[in-house]
Amino acid sequence: MAEVVSSEHIQGVHVVTPDVYPDQRGFFVETYRREWIPEASREMVQANRGDRQSGCIVGLHYHLHQADYWYVPFGTVRVVLHDLREGSPTEGATQQTDLTGTDHRGIYIPPGVAHGFATLTDATITYLVDNYYNPSDELGVAWDDPQIAADWGVDEPTLSERDQSNPLKADIPEVDRPRYGLRN
Repeated sequence: MAEVVSSEHIQGVHVVTPDVYPDQRGFFVETYRREWIPEASREMVQANRGDRQSGCIVGLHYHLHQADYWYVPFGTVRVVLHDLREGSPTEGATQQTDLTGTDHRGIYIPPGVAHGFATLTDATITYLVDNYYNPSDELGVAWDDPQIAADWGVDEPTLSERDQSNPLKADIPEVDRPRYGLRN
């Protein structure tokens, strides 16, 4: 059975280390089971995959109405999380976690927690979400916000236009601010 560890830094974040079953052909691993995350109130309904070259940063993104589960089958990424949820016991906390294609760990990210990743090598990341893509719930905060003080592990990152134009945390409009315990 997988080992599921609750984050010491951000309430509701869980890091999963599943069992790996190797044999002469390679290996088998279950990358996700709903039962691993007891407070996941909804089923994951969409799977996505991103392939990125080394040196990219994606994020920081967040959702008011969606949880994510990330898994890296190939390469190494530095996951950066920041608790934006007003009223959360861990409001304002930042966490960095490296995921690799060799350690097989996954990470569950609840709504309201800003999330992003830096590719420390060429990498593939898969992510499950518990809500279908909704552009109005695709929100962001500046990857380089000094209030968040993330350690991305990349000196000169490649970023999308969207991620270059996300607002500072202090400038997030009131309507887009996540609140702990509220979710549709």
